[in-house]
Amino acid sequence: DDKKAKRLNDKAILIRWHKQFKGTWLTHKFINGEPLTNSERCLLSELIDKYRTRLADISWFMRTLNEDIARKANKEDGCTGRFWEGRFKSQALLDEAALAACLAYVDLNPVRAKMAETPEESDHTSIKKRIETAKVGKQPKSLMRFAGNPRKHMPKGLPFEFK
Repeated sequence: DDKKAKRLNDKAILIRWHKQFKGTWLTHKFINGEPLTNSERCLLSELIDKYRTRLADISWFMRTLNEDIARKANKEDGCTGRFWEGRFKSQALLDEAALAACLAYVDLNPVRAKMAETPEESDHTSIKKRIETAKVGKQPKSLMRFAGNPRKHMPKGLPFEFK
């Protein structure tokens, strides 16, 4: 979200950055409120600009996400090299139909794998969580809400209606 990234102050950017990455001695010095020299402030400003840009860049996010997953899987399997040998690709979901297909594919995986009879019975899926919380008239906090059909002034959320 470019607009949100631009509104965040420097400390908020670094706090978000440190949630995913270690940061540098300089970013930690700033977060801890330690005094900075002029040259440190200049260098910090450049780092924050770079972090702000990266935090709003979905391509950069997907690259780092894939790297992290690959490292963990390779460590678990005791191997090195290209993760999944190119078998899986990150795919941009360019419209509502692609998004709906992806949601359905992921939520139906446990049924296809015979781990559950129905999506409602499958563990760790968004559809199960949505159904359970809808029964008590709530929205799952960990999931983006359904915002209804696309329209001119669309609120933040997935462009679907849940009935």
